[in-house]
Amino acid sequence: MSSESTSAPNFIRTQIREEIEQGRVDTIVTRFPPEPNGFLHIGHAKSICLNFGLAEQLGGQCHLRFDDTNPAKEEQVYIDAIREDIEWLGFQWSGDVRYASSYFDQLHEWACQLIRDGLAYVDDLNAEQMREYRGTLTEPGRPSPWRDRSVEENLALFEGMKNGEFAEGEKVLRAKIDMASPNINLRDPTLYRIRHASHHQSGDKWKIYPSYDFTHGQSDAIEGITHSICTLEFEDHRPLYNWFLDNLPVPSRPRQIEFARLNLNYTVTSKRKLKLLVDQGVVDGWDDPRMPTISGMRRRGYTPASIRKFCDMVGVSRAAGVVDIQMLYHAIRSDLEDNAPRAMCVMKPLRIVLTNLPEDHEEVFEVPGHPAREDMGVRQLPLNREIWIDQDDFMEAPPKKFFRLAPGKEVRLRNAYVIRCDDVIKNDQGEIEALHCSVDLDTLGQNPEGRKVKGVIQWVSARHGVDVEVRNYDNLFQVEAPDRDKDVDFLEHLNAQSLETVRGIGEPSLADAAAEQRFQFERVGYFCADRHEHGAGRLVFNRTVSLKDGWAKAQNKSN
Repeated sequence: MSSESTSAPNFIRTQIREEIEQGRVDTIVTRFPPEPNGFLHIGHAKSICLNFGLAEQLGGQCHLRFDDTNPAKEEQVYIDAIREDIEWLGFQWSGDVRYASSYFDQLHEWACQLIRDGLAYVDDLNAEQMREYRGTLTEPGRPSPWRDRSVEENLALFEGMKNGEFAEGEKVLRAKIDMASPNINLRDPTLYRIRHASHHQSGDKWKIYPSYDFTHGQSDAIEGITHSICTLEFEDHRPLYNWFLDNLPVPSRPRQIEFARLNLNYTVTSKRKLKLLVDQGVVDGWDDPRMPTISGMRRRGYTPASIRKFCDMVGVSRAAGVVDIQMLYHAIRSDLEDNAPRAMCVMKPLRIVLTNLPEDHEEVFEVPGHPAREDMGVRQLPLNREIWIDQDDFMEAPPKKFFRLAPGKEVRLRNAYVIRCDDVIKNDQGEIEALHCSVDLDTLGQNPEGRKVKGVIQWVSARHGVDVEVRNYDNLFQVEAPDRDKDVDFLEHLNAQSLETVRGIGEPSLADAAAEQRFQFERVGYFCADRHEHGAGRLVFNRTVSLKDGWAKAQNKSN
């Protein structure tokens, strides 16, 4: 877990520390309040790291509360996934998991109190009429014809709503604030809607459900939240958040602070759009490794530490911007460079016959699991007369500075000998079937005498190699801002090459790979054993990221 000493400073932590030092706050209590209507994504990871991190660094508590106010879009599977994601990231909430639905009785009582105080009324305008009456950013709204109903009538109608006497959309309960306010959120916002839907926590008890705005602040107050940390889109909602606290007998007074949300290029993080990708079969579920969801990133091979490091690198500020996805790739590369064991895997196999070795030749090289980590032990690499190399490591007519294998040229087998290509074997169609090569047996661990061999290639024993399916993932979208243009469907920007599946051959050690175990396939990239396929009788590895670090290279240039 990251500590304050390793976390980048941020203005929110500075403010809260000052409050503690001045005695205005005793123990901070933060919360992470997801709506259970989808899986968490990388933007949520930033909020998780911030809220749980503040509590950890400043000796406080962080609650996990599901703001479950819309049963029509919420499911238990989302709740389970969110809990799992938070724990996988390395955080633990204080106390039991909380639900806003647990406060529905209290919220209903407070709604009735607002009616009795003349601060709420039942409205018969439908959604389209409400939009029309609300006005615009430059024009004030108009009061509803039902705004001045009596307290008694409003209480009776609200009770009828609660008892299921009206159809969905027929009536709503609204706060009576100011239809001329320059802040549209204060123009009589909706407090309750009719929903004839069963709730995953409260069952069929309720026919009305509170709005997010009405629920959120009061739930914070009930739980004794001291700081409600929100993204900037809630800044205009803060006056409404405070209006409810001012006009209800809440047991505590949270303070809302806003920060800039995480925007990542080549990515969409709208839950609605992510759900559309799932529902239309564009991706293989919420945890498809191309998705920016935490579960998708986990399946792709990201580590909790890399995601926390990325969020730390991005920082916390009020300045909105777009983060380069290469920064995310840098975070996982730097983690896996230090922590992923090495292995060799040939993606496009080309058969090599080492002609000066006997048919029954077999020797085993013992090589480190990681070049700088003795704790990762060693792995065994058997060498036989026939091996596989990658097709891309051979060219029959190579250009200048091609330092791999070519007719008459030499190259070193990784951790083994130097070989020379002596003959190219082709079939009747002129396609290359195999290469006949000779081994220089005096080159194990040393350079050949009088010759300079620059190329080193990966290889796998034909007798001992294991069949693997490799899924090479790339960005799901081919443009930096796929949902920027409101006149163009974001699905038009999908990258048709976001997934390439190949049948490869891996070194024998990969047969023992555990689910979600990560490797560096030497000279290729970082890969993760797919957790869904593990134990299903085949080896499937998802590419996490390539070896080249574009972000670090760009940073070096700028410095």
